[in-house]
Amino acid sequence: MAEIRTLHDAVAELVHDGDTVAMEGFTHLIPFAAAHEVIRQGITDLTLVRMTPDVVYDQLIGAGLVRKLVFSWGGNPGVGSLHRFRDAVENGWPRPLELDEHSHAGMANRYVAGASGLPFAVLRGYRGSDLATRTDTVSTVTCPFTGEELAAVRALNPDVTVIHAQQADRDGNVQLWGLTGVQKEAALAARRVLVTVEEIVETLEHRPRGIVLPGWVVTAVAHVPGGAHPSYAAGYSVRDNDAYAAWDPVSRDRDAFLAWMKDHVYDGSEPR
Repeated sequence: MAEIRTLHDAVAELVHDGDTVAMEGFTHLIPFAAAHEVIRQGITDLTLVRMTPDVVYDQLIGAGLVRKLVFSWGGNPGVGSLHRFRDAVENGWPRPLELDEHSHAGMANRYVAGASGLPFAVLRGYRGSDLATRTDTVSTVTCPFTGEELAAVRALNPDVTVIHAQQADRDGNVQLWGLTGVQKEAALAARRVLVTVEEIVETLEHRPRGIVLPGWVVTAVAHVPGGAHPSYAAGYSVRDNDAYAAWDPVSRDRDAFLAWMKDHVYDGSEPR
């Protein structure tokens, strides 16, 4: 059964140097507060996994904590590039960054395989691109029934998956709703799961199309209202579009980035 912990204690206990960490969330429910706590604690040499790495991963990379990125699309949504990501790839600042790039479908299937306890997943994909030649996590298999050659992707089993959700009850059962991505699969594939939530309630009331993660899947829950900012949590907050736009000039300059991180992350405050 999941334990309810403070964010500081949950991160300290569940995320370790050298871990493979998935921080998932699609458009909303992005676990910014948890990522900032990882930065404050200086947990390093991480392999970060995410289907759509955006500003929060730009910050982790710029903080020098990331050794490798496993991803599909990456960018500042609606704005442009991730400049700390680009600086690490192009110039090795603040450290070189190894890449393992996939398609969205490939990443989703890798999580599904991991959640299913299978060594790989099969899909039609990667044709017409050179992604498969740049990674050892894509191969091909021949269908034993039709003889068709298909792409095979290695299962993803993160050491830790971190997500943000709307609610948890006191037994650690978690419910999230709205526009969801692969949070369920990423949680089921992981060895440890940390969920930050907007609210802890006595009883979860089922929401249409809501996803419930039972307490036995979750390792720890932390009550962190606003923990997805500047993304949003449907029913609790709205997206801070100005923050995403403001990140672009900040992230282009190393000194401006370091000053922003000092003001908004290292001092323990969360930008609002």
